[in-house]
Amino acid sequence: MASTDTTPKDAEDLAGLEAGLDALETVQTTRKPLRQTLTQKVLPPVVAVALVLAVWQSLITFEVVDDPTKLPAPADVWAVLEKAWLQGELLGYIWTSVSRGLLGFCLALLIATPLGLLLARVKLIRAAIGPVLSGLQSLPSVAWVPPAVIWLGLNNQMMYAVILLGAVPSIANGLLSGVDQVPPLFQRAGRTLGATGLKGTWHITLPAALPGYVAGLKQGWAFSWRSLMAAEIIASFPDLGVGLGQLLENGRNASDMAMVFEAILLILTVGIAIDLLIFSPLERRVLRTRGLLVKS
Repeated sequence: MASTDTTPKDAEDLAGLEAGLDALETVQTTRKPLRQTLTQKVLPPVVAVALVLAVWQSLITFEVVDDPTKLPAPADVWAVLEKAWLQGELLGYIWTSVSRGLLGFCLALLIATPLGLLLARVKLIRAAIGPVLSGLQSLPSVAWVPPAVIWLGLNNQMMYAVILLGAVPSIANGLLSGVDQVPPLFQRAGRTLGATGLKGTWHITLPAALPGYVAGLKQGWAFSWRSLMAAEIIASFPDLGVGLGQLLENGRNASDMAMVFEAILLILTVGIAIDLLIFSPLERRVLRTRGLLVKS
């Protein structure tokens, strides 16, 4: 008869295995210390920005580029930013573009979401429109500005049309990709529980497709912002107000590189801020609820 006694080594191995399984099932709920958060999240981008500024200033100090009409000093750009702030114009530049960009993105979201679901559910429509959407996604947004101006004139409607043409394909394709990755078992389980039609779409398909959908939203915002900047740069008109793209074009027309760099920095800052404040937290939340976010 075989002995059922375990050796101390076997007991130690079993205890280690149980501890490992418990660790896998344990959800980390404690907050990271502030020092660790600052070190891992805040310090790296601060150091990167400091290095860029140091290299930039070095090019001026060591006269690698000694022509201010080609590359202004960081202090010159800061002076232009400060002047715009003191004159009360800086927030106006930002708000003009941000309000257009967010409104255009919301309109694109309302159009692209049902379009993506329709393409996912109806194979004939997907076969007809799917390649067109992919082609539109690869088309540079600036290509839509001339026809939009001719069709709609120099107004905000033209701006929104360019944003829609740039953002809708990205959001729809992102949702379509997310739906394609939903396991068929989920759909069968939903039908078994009575979740069919719109009910199944709302309670089964959309929640399961969220990771791909959120990725499409992030890309859609990037396309919205780029499309808007292209429209503001090319289609300038006094009645439209001065947005960040128009500010960039004004700097080019005046051969004022400090103003050009001011506009570039503001465009980058706004784009990064929207991503960090809205889309990155949304993406982390979706991934965390699915156990896909690696905790470090």
